[in-house]
Amino acid sequence: MITIKSSEEIQIMTEGGKILGKIMKELIGKVRPGITTKELNRLAESLILKYGGKCSFKGYEGFPTCLCSSINEEIVHSVPSNRVLKEGDVLTLDLGILYKGFHNDMAVTLPVGKVNPETLRLIRVTKKALKRGIKKVRPGNTIGDISNTIQRYVESQGYNVVRELCGHGIGKELHEDPKILNYGKRHKGIELKEGMVICIEPMVTIGDWKLKKTKDGFGYETQDGSLSAHFEQTIAVTKNGSRVLTNLE
Repeated sequence: MITIKSSEEIQIMTEGGKILGKIMKELIGKVRPGITTKELNRLAESLILKYGGKCSFKGYEGFPTCLCSSINEEIVHSVPSNRVLKEGDVLTLDLGILYKGFHNDMAVTLPVGKVNPETLRLIRVTKKALKRGIKKVRPGNTIGDISNTIQRYVESQGYNVVRELCGHGIGKELHEDPKILNYGKRHKGIELKEGMVICIEPMVTIGDWKLKKTKDGFGYETQDGSLSAHFEQTIAVTKNGSRVLTNLE
């Protein structure tokens, strides 16, 4: 069931999204060779509590931490650990906050220190795919318009979109209807309506898009070990188009 949010509810989600953006910006500033993802998780949790929120992910379907931290071939939902980040790694930070009864969710992929040009290109393409998808968010368009736009752009750049995972609606629940695939056909699927709030999250691989579970049992990684990138924003559908709720401050 798709829930339509009132203007008051979207305002609450806007407040929560601003807080999440501030927290993500602080986390990004701490990423460097030599730090562990467990340290980043501790910081994320302390900042969420400081701003009066709760961790969306911790305890969700048994997930043990506040932050998801995926490295290199890992795509999503990897558990922070004592693994030390090293020069040349690619790190995805995925974080959700529950604020005044509503969730927000966002993800960014960033280089750790100096990385090779192809890695930087993968990150840029994935980020641009998200921006292109967001431009399709307006009443009257369909989920398929978003999905197709992301797929066509990513594949035109020589990469692949992950097909086994997707974006989602969001609100009082972390994952709500509808599902937002990163591939599809234009003008197909559910029509976007004012008051819907969705998470668009392109997941892109340099190699094959097929996945397998990570050793921690929670995350997903590429079967062929190829690098991946992932960006996500929470977006409200307004009468004038899209409103991104989780921009970096």
